[in-house]
Amino acid sequence: MGRENTVEEALNLLRSRLCNPSFVFKPLSDSPDSNYSKLKFIISSSVTEACNNSILLLGPRGSGKIAVLELVLKDLLVEFPDLISVIKLSGLLHSDDNCAFKEISRQLCAEHQLLFSKMASFDDNSQFMIAMLRECGLAHKTIIFVLDEFDLFAQGKQRVLYSLLDAMQSVTSQAVVIGVSCRLDADQLLEKRVRSRFSHRKLLFLPPSKEDLQRLLEHILSLPVDSTISHDYAVEFNAKLQNMLADEKFKQIIITYMDSDATVNHLMRFLFRAVSYMELGSGYLSLENFKTALSNIQRQPKLECIKDCSILELHILVCMKRLEVKEQNSYNFNSVMKEYKSIRASFQISEYYAWSICLRAFEHLLQRELICFTDNRGQNQSVEFRPVKLLISSHELQQGLKSYRSCPAILFKLMDREV
Repeated sequence: MGRENTVEEALNLLRSRLCNPSFVFKPLSDSPDSNYSKLKFIISSSVTEACNNSILLLGPRGSGKIAVLELVLKDLLVEFPDLISVIKLSGLLHSDDNCAFKEISRQLCAEHQLLFSKMASFDDNSQFMIAMLRECGLAHKTIIFVLDEFDLFAQGKQRVLYSLLDAMQSVTSQAVVIGVSCRLDADQLLEKRVRSRFSHRKLLFLPPSKEDLQRLLEHILSLPVDSTISHDYAVEFNAKLQNMLADEKFKQIIITYMDSDATVNHLMRFLFRAVSYMELGSGYLSLENFKTALSNIQRQPKLECIKDCSILELHILVCMKRLEVKEQNSYNFNSVMKEYKSIRASFQISEYYAWSICLRAFEHLLQRELICFTDNRGQNQSVEFRPVKLLISSHELQQGLKSYRSCPAILFKLMDREV
């Protein structure tokens, strides 16, 4: 029981780490060239030098923009506990001007222990924000405005952005506006009057390099040797982990997975699934855990549909693929049947299917959406006369045939031959 409890404790630790963005991005923040260091310098200089600033954090979803920002704000609130106020808005919730100013007033009132009026008008909330910026500036207190989904604030009249940036032109104000967006052209959406007041500082969040990826995996998956977890178990666990990380097969799994989405958040979901497959009996992460996680995440519905096809349906799919190889751009059921007959004659295939059975198999492929009609014209025509096309690639069909139980060998030969 002691061994199982230790393994469960290690599992819980790894899962909690993978769900904690602050822990995940900590090793990527050590470098002075990291976005963490750059962002912290910009905000801290605004606090210490009593100046205004604005900056955009740009990158794909899951690249760590908000996680790094939260890490920076957490450290700065510890460093300057009485000199920073943080106001957070989301373009998904507060892109409406009236709603945005009301939310700013509410958060300012909560931060400074003031009474918030729900009945305040748009102008009242706007004037209150400007007055609070002035008062906080005189008290040498910096207000940090975090605008998530920044591009949504850049729609419409952009009154919120203009009011914020215009108020920051005053020598008495002391604020930082941080926009967060997955659109790399977010600054180009700004009106001229807003753009002229924006500092145009941008931080790009790119996928981690191979070195960063290696450090990230070691940081997240290694067990601490000085915790409540058994020291001997942690040492052995880490030794096996290092061997696995150095394995070329493991590196290939990570590369394959990251090809579709190279963001850190995407990687965390994969690692969480792989860790969940760790067997309590062995107590160690293995290559099989990551292979299983990869196969389950990269499920391909089209391949699963091919597995449920009949032999006749597979023949129809292969015939259609051969017609495409022959650069026959437009074909219908009758064209496919003509190709099927020529194959039967060439390779002396003994199986014979009636025309009505072939048509039923063809309709079944349409229902499964492995094939479809090329357009909506000719809906009054019979199915066998309407032009169709394949909805699966040659590679997907090849993989489907390989995974099909008792697939006729002739189909592989037909796929390999162009004529």
